[in-house]
Amino acid sequence: MTIQKGQKAPDFTLYDSAKNKVSLSDFKGKNVLLLFFPMAFTSVCTKELCSVRDDIARYSNADAEVLGISVDSLYTLAKYKELEHYNFPLLSDFNKTVSEIYGSIYEQWNYDMKGVSKRSAFIIDKEGVVQYAEVLENPGNVPDFKTINEILETLK
Repeated sequence: MTIQKGQKAPDFTLYDSAKNKVSLSDFKGKNVLLLFFPMAFTSVCTKELCSVRDDIARYSNADAEVLGISVDSLYTLAKYKELEHYNFPLLSDFNKTVSEIYGSIYEQWNYDMKGVSKRSAFIIDKEGVVQYAEVLENPGNVPDFKTINEILETLK
């Protein structure tokens, strides 16, 4: 499935690294930046998520919640969050359902791994409508944060 700007964002419920259920609908009335990433503890993922961590005030000022999603287990994500001091939830899509719904999954990835999340970014506005969708084929690339930040500024 391909998620496009202007469509209603599919709701989902996943466990976060603290073993709490988190649903997209929990954030109705707030902007949401969904960041799918391939795997915890990898260099590009860590660089991307650390830059978001270090710039979290920008997202708070835009009345936006950041949610990181990968197919890693919630236990792996808990350790990753602890070590990197991430200040936003990391959600486990271990069963790959949300990554599939959002069109953000590699059928084949490095070292013959199957079903790893593609690096992707989605902005969902306060009404639950997708305002930005970027799914990257190359896991070494990062989302266009300049455009993401510009869009979030207009959604304040």
